Amino acid sequence: MRQVVFNQKGGVGKSTIVCNLAAISAARGYDTLVLDLDPQANASRYLLGAAADEPGPDGEEFFGQMLEFSFRQRPLESFLRPTPFPGLRLLRANAAMSDIEYKLESRYKMMKLREALDRLPEETAVYVDTPPALNFYSRSALIAADSVLIPFDCDDFSRQALYRLMDTLREIQVDHNPGLRLDGIVVNQFQSRARLPRQLVEELKGEGYPVLDTFLSSSVKIRESHSLARPMIHLDPGHKLSLELGALYNALSEVA
Repeated sequence: MRQVVFNQKGGVGKSTIVCNLAAISAARGYDTLVLDLDPQANASRYLLGAAADEPGPDGEEFFGQMLEFSFRQRPLESFLRPTPFPGLRLLRANAAMSDIEYKLESRYKMMKLREALDRLPEETAVYVDTPPALNFYSRSALIAADSVLIPFDCDDFSRQALYRLMDTLREIQVDHNPGLRLDGIVVNQFQSRARLPRQLVEELKGEGYPVLDTFLSSSVKIRESHSLARPMIHLDPGHKLSLELGALYNALSEVA
């Protein structure tokens, strides 16, 4: 299973959702990987804390080897780092990934991530965090993925971005990955007492968009989980947001 969380709009909670779904997967006994393809490295810091800045294997090294001529390149597993959470490993991102992006794109390396993931055991669960832009890394992720989950903030800016995003996904499906499945749109930072969010959700459903019934509440607890580098299932498993994330994981498992 390879799931990418993607939205071309920033600040919608991609890294938070990736790390929490992956943590749930690992806690349930699955060998689970997080691929952080965003040079901002938010997912890496969420899972590793200060250790995300320590020397070691990272995404720049993994993608950088694709620019070198070699008959035997190192497998993805050799670039993964363990996290403090059993069963959960990470391809760490860093800012240097931005420096090689143009070279990778100009040399048509967008299929290489899919080739690397094809060599993993089929039962490995892979969650991919992406930059808030359609670039080499996000395209590589969408080409390599089985499915895509779209986080959505309930405002008009996010709605307009969603329309553009759906066109992007259709293009990827037609040109590169006909098997790419849209698992749905998950409403993040939902405020149940506000009128506009519910109105937007109903309008999107009426337009035929696959908005999931599981909403993720707005909560200050998530900021605590970021600062402590502990996904919600390890920070406070009984919290309302933890239960919502668990329900989202179950819903996505049923779709898959």
